[in-house]
Amino acid sequence: MCSFKMNIPVVYEDDWLMVADKPSGLLVIPTPKKESRTLTSILNDDLKNKGLSYRLHPCHRLDRETSGLIIYAKGKSAQKKMMQEFKNKKIEKTYIAFARGLFAKTQGQINIPIEGQRALTKYRVLQNYQDLSLVEVVPLTGRTNQIRIHFQQIGHPILGETKYAFRRDFKLKAKRLCLHARALKFVHPLTKEGVSLVAPLPSDMKDLLNEQG
Repeated sequence: MCSFKMNIPVVYEDDWLMVADKPSGLLVIPTPKKESRTLTSILNDDLKNKGLSYRLHPCHRLDRETSGLIIYAKGKSAQKKMMQEFKNKKIEKTYIAFARGLFAKTQGQINIPIEGQRALTKYRVLQNYQDLSLVEVVPLTGRTNQIRIHFQQIGHPILGETKYAFRRDFKLKAKRLCLHARALKFVHPLTKEGVSLVAPLPSDMKDLLNEQG
């Protein structure tokens, strides 16, 4: 299933939830700078234009530069139930990252606290290229910017990183952070049915891989 709302791909929708494939460069909600154009405002403007009375509420966050799957609830009650699932670690999230350099181990766990709190990230190298590794990443805890911080701390910052690394640190240049929220698996809190969703790699990340040969 894939429809569109205001050019935003929607990969799943039912009476309670909607899952969108967020493009890179778009905030989910405003920062203290009060940006008017966010993914949430775009989706809700679309509902308003269609004369629909309900509003969409994000159940988690993605960084501005990170693309991929994000869950919205249709109303506050569904949002509360979904956020409880996140709190109970019942949502399995899988990311694809392009990391600098080649890893000594093809899979492992990064167990480094972030701001004094336990943080655990599982990774598996899917393919090696000359200056980057294609890595599947599963965050087992939900610290802010966890994947970005962990990969920088082990010496493999994510390609396009500007917050936790310098552009000059990369031989290979990317126009944006190469991190994509690729898959979600969870039991629907209202229907109790299993939901498994995948968002394809964005065209700009595909093009970058193709350039590596």
